[in-house]
Amino acid sequence: MKANWKISSAVLMAAILTTHSELPPRLLAGTSSVAAEWSVQVEKVIPGDVNLEPAFRVAIYENLLDELAKTKQFNQVLPDGDRRATDVPHLLVLTTTVEEYTPGSEARRAVTTVSGATKLKVRGQLCTRTGEVVFDHVVDGNVRFFGGNLRATYNLARNLANAVKQAKLPDTSSLASNN
Repeated sequence: MKANWKISSAVLMAAILTTHSELPPRLLAGTSSVAAEWSVQVEKVIPGDVNLEPAFRVAIYENLLDELAKTKQFNQVLPDGDRRATDVPHLLVLTTTVEEYTPGSEARRAVTTVSGATKLKVRGQLCTRTGEVVFDHVVDGNVRFFGGNLRATYNLARNLANAVKQAKLPDTSSLASNN
């Protein structure tokens, strides 16, 4: 009779985590050491030349704070105007400018899946304190089928946070003299 050596993935992961519990939490989360040296301050959303409802600006901003914190990529995610930012040694500032906005209709989406989509397009930029742009990316956020119009702001924030997570951030040691 052969012994059954199959181990569930949950048991295996628990064993790995308990044997490596002395590792810093950032390494366990899988973030790179360069990104983990940075903190980010999220500025309020700039509407640009788009007539964007204030509720959408606020929702994009709040969702960005939440989604960036969920990535666990940064030491701190600070809101605009946070006084603690002056004491943070390696700070990136995220500016978000709305480039396009198409208001949708929840009622039209409920009746037909062909029309009524809410669409947003923004440019996100991460800059150092000296103004050096280290990330510049345009992302979309949409609600095409089901969900409230503000769901587009959540989708947009999630897409921007994922793009930032994939970005190659500069090594803080090379910027030590600049900050």
